[in-house]
Parts: sequence; structure tokens; C-alpha cells
Amino acid sequence: MDLEKYRTIFIEESTEHFAEISRALLELEKNPKGADSIDVVFRMAHSIKGMAASLGYDSITELAHKLEDRMQLVRQAGRIEPREELSLIFRGLTALEAMVGAVRETGEAPPADPELVAALAARAASFTQRGEAERRPAESPEPKKKRAEPTPAPRASSAPAPPARLAVPRPPPTVRVNTRTLDRFLSTVGEVILNTSQVRTVSSGGGQNTALAEGLDRMDRVVGELQRRALELRTTPLLRILEPLPRAARDVAERSGVRVEVQLRGAELELDRSILDRLSDPLVHLLRNAVDHGIEPPEERIRAGKPAVGRISIEARREKDTIRLTVSDDGAGIDLDAVRQRAVEAGVVHPDLAADLTAEQIAALVFEPGLSTAASVSEISGRGVGMDAVRSTLESLGGSVEITSERGRGTTTTLVVPITAAVQRVLLLGVGAEIVAIPIAKVERIEECPTERIERTGAEAFALIDGDLVPVLELGARIAQPSAPPGKFTHLVLTEVRGERVALAAERVAGQQQIYVKPLPELLRNARALSGLTILGDGRPMFLLDPNQIA
Repeated sequence: MDLEKYRTIFIEESTEHFAEISRALLELEKNPKGADSIDVVFRMAHSIKGMAASLGYDSITELAHKLEDRMQLVRQAGRIEPREELSLIFRGLTALEAMVGAVRETGEAPPADPELVAALAARAASFTQRGEAERRPAESPEPKKKRAEPTPAPRASSAPAPPARLAVPRPPPTVRVNTRTLDRFLSTVGEVILNTSQVRTVSSGGGQNTALAEGLDRMDRVVGELQRRALELRTTPLLRILEPLPRAARDVAERSGVRVEVQLRGAELELDRSILDRLSDPLVHLLRNAVDHGIEPPEERIRAGKPAVGRISIEARREKDTIRLTVSDDGAGIDLDAVRQRAVEAGVVHPDLAADLTAEQIAALVFEPGLSTAASVSEISGRGVGMDAVRSTLESLGGSVEITSERGRGTTTTLVVPITAAVQRVLLLGVGAEIVAIPIAKVERIEECPTERIERTGAEAFALIDGDLVPVLELGARIAQPSAPPGKFTHLVLTEVRGERVALAAERVAGQQQIYVKPLPELLRNARALSGLTILGDGRPMFLLDPNQIA
């Protein structure tokens, strides 16, 4: 028997069961009498127990069995016991997740925590004794037995027969696919797209051939459809990374002594899996910050006229080819004066300039390395090593992040990311003998500026655009490519880098194109200005640049 195959299935299905248990427990926290939620936890624990037993993972079987026994008693009672009882069930779920995680890493299940097993068993025993005491009848004389009477025959009913039940259509069948297999398939589709572009380029130089042109047009349509289907396979609902967040918020809230409720909106929207995987850590960090830094203790919130339970809203919206994710809380907000003072002390802002900063500029300072908004360092946060990592991650994905806050009203952080990283529309720029590309979504507009209007001061250059002095960055110098001497006019590509308008100076603009972005080879992974590459129709490689890293 192929144990590896069944082990993989066990891990995948257990992970799905854990998500359902977590969701049900959070519902039980709101409604302790939720029969459906109680049944979900019981059934999922039973399923995990059965799968673990079939593979010989005795420790997982034991813990899942104790959890199942406990939930069976909850089912009989029709409700879950107070808050500490729910916390014990959460502890059991967390332990099971860790044990299945160990199976994924090593193939072996670690022993169950004996203290946790004993706690579940003790709770179950006390619950049983209490239930028996409540069900024990009071002493009373034995009732007289009634003489059995014949049951009357049922009379024919004139009521119409109930309508036939409509057949519910079954959902389409699904199949599990190994992610490495899927990645290889998508890479092959990308190669087909690139090769089609090359064939089109070669055929365009061979004179007029109507049959060939028509055949290439048909191939383009088929390849375009294949590309759309491949992109559908790459995308995954945001629910995959958003669903664990309410439980993560609850865990942090318990340690911080606050109460919080997380609302999710737009979780059904889909995003490229490669982007989705890297968004998980920034979202978890923002959530922990919102709970630990923002949400006040219940008594403090009540004094401020707020509900005792803090609210965190995570909302996703689609805007053209991007997804906008906002993480908002109704907590205390950021103390902007404290941030300004810490920025001056850390040397991030000159004291003479600090007083003139706007609220948005001060809030943006939290993205500077080592600058924390926490009053004290805790095991959760406060060392200032997170928000700069959030910004770096978003920028490496071709996205952006911004933050706004109002004292006493809360904080909102907005993440903007592209829907797909595989296929992008880009602007082609000529630098010397090379052609490079930048995402068209990053381009505000192209300005043809007389070279004499570009003012130079030492190594810096500026141009007056729309009445503002805009920094001019020589693209060739930034990517170490020799450039031709400047001509009468210079092409300035206006873009935005971390909230600041900048202009990239290029020798020529070579048009726009939709490209399939391939990952960089290992040798070039440390070249931060490069975010990917593609192959042009003539076979030459072309690099995709990240404007944030160029600047």
C-alpha cells in the first residue's frame, strides 16, 4: 500500500476539517446553543480520528477521540459551556493542527500532550456527573399503569398529496492536483504563449501569405483561450488566507486582555496563487497589530462610548486588474505625535521638517524599519520589525500599501495587489541596446520633455511637471546599462514610488505588450530591480523592472 499517497490525503482533508472546526467554534462563541456548529465540530473530530487510526497515528487518534467524546456530551446538553470550556476545545484544535503539521514535515505524529488529554477527559467526566444529577428524577409514587386501548385505524385523507421533491443538481466533480504538477502545466502554457509570439514575429517578415496569416490568427485565438483557462487554474479564492484570521485575532485578543470580532467581506474574490501565498504573512501581521495596538480593553471602550467588543473589518474589492484589501479597526488609532517624536529620535526625519508633516505623512512613517507604534514591547509586537516587511512584500508583488488613522476612531491599512503575476501588460522602454519593461499599471503617463528643461544638481536631476519639481531618475544608470548621449528630447515615464511622484528617463518608448512573466533564474534573484523576465518575439530576453526598487 502506498502510505505516502494516503498520508497526503490525510493531511489535506484534516486541514480542511480544521478550518471547518475553527469556523464552527467561532460561531459557538457568539451562539453557545448553535446545534449545527456543535454537530460540525463533533463530525470533523470523528472524521480526523478515523483517518488517523487507519494510518496508525495513535496519538492523533487519542486526542481526536477525547475531543469527539467531549463534543458528544455538548450535543446532549444542547449548548457549550462557558468561555473557559470553549478555550479548552480551541486548545485541542491547536494541538491537533500542530500534530498533523509534524506529520507533514516528518511523516511521524508526536505524542499528545498528556495534560491536555487529561483536561478533556476531566471535563467530560464532570459534565457526565452533572448531567446525571440533573436527570435523576425526584422520589414519587409509581404511577398506575393504564390499560392499553386499541389504536383507531387511520382515516383516508382528502388532502392533496405533497408535491414531488425537486432533484437538487449535484455540484460538478472535482479532482485534487499536486501543486508542482499544476505549476509545470502553467509553465508549459507560458512557453506556448511565448513560442506563438515568436512564430508570429518570424512570419511577419516573410511576405504576404494569406493562409499562414489565417492559421496564425486561429492559433492566437486558441492560445488566448488556453491562457485564460490556465489563469483560472492559477487563481484561488481569498477565503483560503482570510478564513483563519478570525481565530488568529481571538488568540491574540485573549493574550492581550481584549475582546474582538472580525468581519470578512469579499472573500470569494480570486487572486493568483503565487501572490495569495505571500499575502498571508502581511495580513496576519496587520491583524495582530490591530488587536494588540489598536483595540482597547472592554472597560476603556465602554468609557469612550464604544461597544465592549472591538471590531476589525477585512474587506476585498476588485478594481480593474487589482484587488484592494483594507484592514480596518475601531480602536484607539495611532498616536501621531508619538510617531513624529520617535521618528525624530531615530533620525528618520529632521526636527525642522517634522512639524510640517501632514497626518498622512506621519502615519506612513510606521513603515520605516525599527519604528514601532507600540508603547511597550510584548511577545506579540512592538519591536518595529513588521510594517517595513509588509511594505517590502507588497512592493515585491508589484503592489502598494498605505495607512490612515484617526485618534480614538481607529486605523485603516490598504493593500493593493495585481490579480495575476503571470500575464501583465507592460510598457516597453529602450535603454541603449536593451529593451526593458515596467508594468503599465504603474505608469501615470509619458512626458516628452526638452532635455534642456531637466535641471541637474550634482548627481540629482529634476524636471518641472504640472508646476511641481519631480525627481528624474536615469533608467540606464539605475540598471547599469550604457546609454546614448541625451538628444533634444527625453522621454519621461511618470510613476509613483512610495507615495512620491518620480520620472524615469528613457531613450525611447518601444510600445506596449502583454507578456507572460517567467521567474528569474537563481543567479539573478538578488537583483532587486528585476521582478521577472520574458522572451521577445525575436528570441531575446527582456527583463521586467520594479519601479520601487529602481528608485
